[in-house]
Amino acid sequence: MPELPIPQTAEALLAQLVSFETVNQSFGGPAGGEQRLAAQIEQLAAHWGLKARRCPVANGEFNLLVTCEVSPEAEWLLFESHLDTVSLDGMSVPPLELTIKDGRLHGRGACDTKGTGASMLWAIKEYARTGGGTRNVGIVFSIDEEARMEGAQAFAKNELKEFLPKLRGIIVGEPTLLRPVVAHNGALRWRTITRGVAAHSADPTKGKSAISAMVRVIDALESKFIPLANKPFPLTGKAAASINVIRGGAAANIIPEYCEIVCDRRLVPGETATEVLAERDAALAGLTVEHDGEYLAPPLPPANSERLHAFISPALVAAGLDASQVGAPYATNASHYAAAGAQVLVIGPGSIAQAHTHDEWLDRKTFAQAVELYGAFLRLP
Repeated sequence: MPELPIPQTAEALLAQLVSFETVNQSFGGPAGGEQRLAAQIEQLAAHWGLKARRCPVANGEFNLLVTCEVSPEAEWLLFESHLDTVSLDGMSVPPLELTIKDGRLHGRGACDTKGTGASMLWAIKEYARTGGGTRNVGIVFSIDEEARMEGAQAFAKNELKEFLPKLRGIIVGEPTLLRPVVAHNGALRWRTITRGVAAHSADPTKGKSAISAMVRVIDALESKFIPLANKPFPLTGKAAASINVIRGGAAANIIPEYCEIVCDRRLVPGETATEVLAERDAALAGLTVEHDGEYLAPPLPPANSERLHAFISPALVAAGLDASQVGAPYATNASHYAAAGAQVLVIGPGSIAQAHTHDEWLDRKTFAQAVELYGAFLRLP
């Protein structure tokens, strides 16, 4: 890709971020897409006098940490925004071009969540340019949020401990209508496998169908396990469980020897993966199954956001925004940072209703407001 110009406005920066295809590889995206965008941000950071650091994740992939350090003794305030997006398939607007129509900024990732990344980075750039700040600030551009949150897990495990002694908190960018999300549900996922014996379908008695076995598994989960996912939490709603992927069989004339499903269980704050998996195993007692691929994004309880919410509330009120606490039913990277000991809060422009859609968009005025709001956070006393 030819060298890109230095953006002169926050919208131009957002357009540049959108122009990179960073579809998560789990959804068919290109290898290295997130790293190419991170490398471009790295160049912009250097031009603006900011420091950039590649934080290894796995297999040559990395998060990018951009910082403005005013003093080794000062406290830190970090922002975070993920680089990856969902698929471009079926989009009704140019997915890799920021287009403006009726006051809306369209493009894949404009809402979820390159809009937050652009507004956060622009705010930090302006903070560094104008000077006079007393706080160290930075932004983590993380990878793989849309699938397994490996970027957030790596940063929480490795680099975060360097900041914790002087960390005010981490503000995670997601489309929340600029409302402060202080609690959200978690996500527990796994694969369940049944195995059979392959045989020619001309004589099914010589084989054993993995699909038939899976039918019994699904029935047990739907009758004995999924109904248990009903615990409510005041800010985040109820727990939920569902079976969302099934694969099995090789051909129409072969008794299937393999079948798998992928399950999703949303945990409300206070629930644990250990408890949920025990419920699953009890529901499947007597059935022969295998489980693997377990993944957990823990729920975020409000206690992990209390101090940070109190800190940013004056800026929200000054901007004429609602500073009251809200929750969300989905999971974010914030829970991994909270589990590692950081105060966290999720806030950003746009609505989750516009994320992942065929015409994904972000309100233009709200985007500009986010730039000002993030800048106000940086200069809070």
